[in-house]
Amino acid sequence: MTVNDLPHTIYVNSTQPSAAKELSQAILSFFSSPSIPFYDTIIILCIGTDRCTGDCLGPLVGYKLKNLPYNNVHVIGTLEEPVHAKNLAVYTAQIKKAFRHPLIIAVDACLGKAEHVGFIAISNKPIKPGAGLNKDLPEIGDISIAGIVNSYGLMDYVILQNTRLNTVMKMSDLIASGIKYVLWKQSQHLICVPDNKNDVLDNLSTG
Repeated sequence: MTVNDLPHTIYVNSTQPSAAKELSQAILSFFSSPSIPFYDTIIILCIGTDRCTGDCLGPLVGYKLKNLPYNNVHVIGTLEEPVHAKNLAVYTAQIKKAFRHPLIIAVDACLGKAEHVGFIAISNKPIKPGAGLNKDLPEIGDISIAGIVNSYGLMDYVILQNTRLNTVMKMSDLIASGIKYVLWKQSQHLICVPDNKNDVLDNLSTG
């Protein structure tokens, strides 16, 4: 995907000691933004594929969040069941059908300028997955979190393939921890897990 330098975007340097606090504060600030619609469910949509090192940021975050203890928070896109270019449209349609008022937090990797590698962009605008690779995919997300894993160039897919796993792992740890903290802060709006939570997610599986 591509990240535009919009006033609605906050950039956090993941290599700084204050990164975890800054990331959590940024996400929280968008939760209270007037642009966020009424919601009764939170969908954490983690986009990417584990077949490409640079593009596995989303699935790694989903893997780290898949056992969240809230009934009305659903994590879609993990290492086991990734959401990627070939099935994103299907998942998007199923989310719209299954949930009446979802707040979608979209997580994805992206390429950017060399000096921005390692930064995480948090925005109250949707992301357009695959834009950096000339793929026409639907925009999605009320809040978006994009990790800039490498710098763009003439062969972006090759660049993604040659991204350091260490960079992606550290960013996924930070993003997952930040989301967990934000959900804890918002816990008065969340519901503890009943026995049937997995029924909803099972119905969203595309195989």
